[in-house]
Amino acid sequence: MIGLGAAVLALGLSAPAFADHGRDGHGDGATVPFGRATLTGFASLPAETFVPNSEPSGALLGTAPINGVTPPFAGQPVQGFSGVARRHDGTFDVLSDNGYGNKANSADFLLRIQRVKPDFRTGVVRAVGGVDLSDPDRHVTFPLTRSDRRLTGADFDVESMVRNPDGTYWIGDEFGPFLLHFSPSGSLLEAPVALPGVQAPENPYLGGGTPNLARSKGFEGMARAVDGRRLYPLLEGTVAGDPAGALRMYEFDLRKRAYTDRRWVYQLEAPGNSIGDMIAVDRDRFLVIERDNQQGDAAQFKRVYLTDTRDRDRDGKVDKTQVADLLDLANPKGVGGFGTTFRFPFQTIEDVVILDDSTLGLLNDNNFPFSSGRTPGKADPDEFITVRLSRSLGADPRAYR
Repeated sequence: MIGLGAAVLALGLSAPAFADHGRDGHGDGATVPFGRATLTGFASLPAETFVPNSEPSGALLGTAPINGVTPPFAGQPVQGFSGVARRHDGTFDVLSDNGYGNKANSADFLLRIQRVKPDFRTGVVRAVGGVDLSDPDRHVTFPLTRSDRRLTGADFDVESMVRNPDGTYWIGDEFGPFLLHFSPSGSLLEAPVALPGVQAPENPYLGGGTPNLARSKGFEGMARAVDGRRLYPLLEGTVAGDPAGALRMYEFDLRKRAYTDRRWVYQLEAPGNSIGDMIAVDRDRFLVIERDNQQGDAAQFKRVYLTDTRDRDRDGKVDKTQVADLLDLANPKGVGGFGTTFRFPFQTIEDVVILDDSTLGLLNDNNFPFSSGRTPGKADPDEFITVRLSRSLGADPRAYR
């Protein structure tokens, strides 16, 4: 295998101008199909990787072994990657989600942006740092779990992330759902921004009202516009009263700090599916991970779609074109020691990043210690793969530079 930097440079030099937009040249908006994608890089972080000198965690999980791992843990696990941002120095910021799966069992899990470095020559991902998330300036008005105002998985369920040019982060939460703005050091910079008209059961301001979004079905995906002016958060669940499998995608104006009146619908291929992540390709198009809820041999649906908000077929939903089937990746060189077909068989695949115009990076959320998609009965690692698409995206270069 060649290193990521060399692969990205070589592919980037041959990429076409983004104005092509992946269209067929006939001017009718028809989308050229993508062929089979190819695995080009594989690296893995062991499941039992913990933040050095960190606090114990997992006390509410009991003491029985789970997939060969026995809680509680002596430290904070480096796990649950639910958002990714490229730093252009060979490292990536990855977002650890709410902890152990729900509000009730995650009070001792500290929310954190991890920093990792994959080495595709050795097949190893290293954890090289990160920042804990906190609210020292008391922007959160509801009671937090800890008196020191370090944020935990009982306070927010953080599932999506973008990094701004100034080094600050916008993070999408599922409990509200809320948008959260953090400094480079992990301090909350302003009050959580609620989504008008939508509340999940965990919303601290529900006040006995009726939620209209299922538990932990808030902002699973979120993209930043290529011009940096807007956010595009995407719900994981269907709002009550909407058609089955219809997910709302919103637009948030970063200058006005307000949602606009623009909204789109992403239609799941099956109502039981979920989205995992999204990222902007250009002004109108986004990549979205869609997956079923299965793992291992039972997994049947793990795909990446190129979506177009211009709705060329006028059906009221974003257009979708499959660019990669993550259960059927060509692997002619046996990357990672796997066979000629590579499967990414994890229950939750929640991270996508554009490395160049035809190469994606993808990571799984290993739900430590609960998921065992790679090896039955064994807690999943966090895997980082690179995938070459069958043709270029025609992306705006700002999407990956």
